[in-house]
Amino acid sequence: MPSEIIVKNKTNIVSKTAQNLIGSEIIKLAGEIKDKISKGEKIYNLTIGDFDSNLFPIPSEFREEIIKAYRLNETNYPDASGVYDLRNAVSGYLAKFGKLQYNADEILISAGARPLIFSMYQTLIDKDDKIIYPVPSWNNNHYSYLSHAQVIEIETKAENKFMPLASELEPYLKDATLLALCSPLNPTGTMFDKDELEEICDLILEENNRRGSDKKPLYLMYDQIYWALTFGETKHHNPVTLRPEMKNYTIFIDGMSKAFAATGVRVGWASGPAEIISKMKAILTHIGAWAPKPEQIAAAKYLSNHEAVSSYISKMNERVQFRLLKFHMGFQQLKNEGFPVDSVAPEGAIYLTVKLQLKGFQTDDGFILETGKDISEFLINTAGVGLVPFSAFGANNHDWFRLSVGTCPSSDIEPILLNIKNALKTLSF
Repeated sequence: MPSEIIVKNKTNIVSKTAQNLIGSEIIKLAGEIKDKISKGEKIYNLTIGDFDSNLFPIPSEFREEIIKAYRLNETNYPDASGVYDLRNAVSGYLAKFGKLQYNADEILISAGARPLIFSMYQTLIDKDDKIIYPVPSWNNNHYSYLSHAQVIEIETKAENKFMPLASELEPYLKDATLLALCSPLNPTGTMFDKDELEEICDLILEENNRRGSDKKPLYLMYDQIYWALTFGETKHHNPVTLRPEMKNYTIFIDGMSKAFAATGVRVGWASGPAEIISKMKAILTHIGAWAPKPEQIAAAKYLSNHEAVSSYISKMNERVQFRLLKFHMGFQQLKNEGFPVDSVAPEGAIYLTVKLQLKGFQTDDGFILETGKDISEFLINTAGVGLVPFSAFGANNHDWFRLSVGTCPSSDIEPILLNIKNALKTLSF
């Protein structure tokens, strides 16, 4: 017998699912930037939806409770649904700040939002079921692929803040199993207006009434992981408070990652119909995607301290909004000076939507910019600034980009804008 097996056909060494799976375009871009930085290049990395924990530390009360839980050796397996005290605390948090009524049995804890989204897709979707989601949006294409679903992508428009309209969704709702929405939206930092979300909810309710009880319902995944980060007079709306009947069909995705700058702490939760939550839990038991028990115990105590929560979120919003508005005003100034740029006023999350209408422009070495990737690479190499093109979120428009402020010191904003301005001056048309 030969000592080693020579594989002649590399495409047959993994499953077809693995062979055709596309990795995160955002993580790939961020990795390329980090590699350049490690080699000594000065690049302002505004790509990843994360926080510099030195700029945005988690709440001090939360941190102390985590340390305390480790000192008390709370390091064994947590309950599969999540520590009861945490599920109860999340219930109170949602009631206090979101006007949502979910008991502990309707809440599932996981290691951040991603396992929850994956388990929800696996719970609801059969092979070739139809999934509807707008683009740009985060990762729905990948979760749909892993679920072997049929995909219906709705290309949204800048004039609508890249939020989908009920009229755009309506033609595709018949026979669909899932509508996946997010507000505040990653990547745009924009949100649903109350009237528009009400119209969407009414369409879902009408469709489910049409189907009756003998067919699988049309469900709504409502990703509101950024909902506590909203600015000015903008108000976050959710389907269940607007239309209580939607509670039968809505699965919320939520957690501590964004509002509390706790991306690495990995405490997320889903809330929804108890029978759906129970099946999601069953799937996660086979994955083991539980949030660490010390972090769960700490989160339970922290989230129950509503005064501390309110204070932290208020200060967090101020600091994030300051950065977003300063960038927005900077791009508006560049626009007023005649540069082919624009931005959409931020409403929530940690993102600014930026327009760089540079297709057809020529760099000083003769290269003609054609795609979002071309423009992104031009910014990195010439301005030393990393932004994510909307093409990484499934959109076909090459003019729009996501700018993330979670790792940006406020003192860097003016140098970044100046670098972009100077880079734009090198282009010719």
